[in-house]
Amino acid sequence: MYEKLSVFEDRLKELEKLLIDPEVMNDSKKYQEYAIEHGELQPIVEKYRSYKNIKEDLEAAKSMFNEPLEEDMKDLVKEEVASNEEKLDRISKELKLLLIPKDENDDKNVIIEIRAGAGGDEAALFAGVLLRQYLRYAEKHAWKTEILSSNEIGIGGFKEVICMVQGKGAYSRLKYESGVHRVQRVPETESSGRIHTSTATVAVLPEVEDIEVEIADEDLRVDYFRSSGHGGQSVNTTDSAVRLTHLPTGLVVSCQDEKSQIKNKAKAMKILASRLYDIMLQEQNKELSQEKRSQIGTGDRSERIRTYNYPQGRVTDHRINFTSHQIDAINDGDLDELIDALTAYDQAEKVKNL
Repeated sequence: MYEKLSVFEDRLKELEKLLIDPEVMNDSKKYQEYAIEHGELQPIVEKYRSYKNIKEDLEAAKSMFNEPLEEDMKDLVKEEVASNEEKLDRISKELKLLLIPKDENDDKNVIIEIRAGAGGDEAALFAGVLLRQYLRYAEKHAWKTEILSSNEIGIGGFKEVICMVQGKGAYSRLKYESGVHRVQRVPETESSGRIHTSTATVAVLPEVEDIEVEIADEDLRVDYFRSSGHGGQSVNTTDSAVRLTHLPTGLVVSCQDEKSQIKNKAKAMKILASRLYDIMLQEQNKELSQEKRSQIGTGDRSERIRTYNYPQGRVTDHRINFTSHQIDAINDGDLDELIDALTAYDQAEKVKNL
């Protein structure tokens, strides 16, 4: 595998020449294209060059055993061989991580859709807990958030809530949150103190540009209606709410949070585009062989991925058998330890498939 990396090295040298070519420098689009490719290849090639240098040093040290050496010199050579073998092992692992194909969506903003599942009002309240968890996590990373659409139940929960998280790397950190989240706790509405089990589903979709998903006008039905909900001056006064129906797929998106019909339509279009793009991604993943699929990166959206057990104060991610007893901190947005574990597992699985 490492010998094939010489192709990357040759390409990097070619790009270095192209980036100082006057013709390329005068073409901003082409220059940017080459600059991005150069930036992606450079760390791989630098690590590859380090790998080659250490391998040469290791082979040179081993060759010294073929010569007559005094005992103390043999000890020094053994130490050098052991040191270089350790360096080579470490740099090989680092190089494999760099060779993992980059997810083209990793740097994108995300749309998070949270829906109450089984459990009635308790499920809706849990959906509210998950929303706050992700909003707090975004806040800790200085990402911007915006509620795109919501359907509240009036006691602090949501039947459905959709929010946008804007920030570099948002998708790379939140993409593993898609799936069914289960909660085990005594509901606020339960007087007998019995533990209930409820669920909420989370879908994390990359925000897409118009050029990535084309929605033809003839494929779209647009309906306008009056807002409804728990209070607010615009409720039931104007036809500001918008419902979009994508005829080929049957997808329906409604937005009514804004007073402006135009703003609601723009938000609905953003959600619809991301859902269509997600369908495309899911279809692509189905075509991958089982060996090439990442167990947690392309998992079924309907599978249970995590349990929040309040009586025992623990959170368990079932995909990687990871358990934390910091449930309050996690609910407050301290998700990095959990996300780091998921990322490490995902990378390890991808390295196996290189």
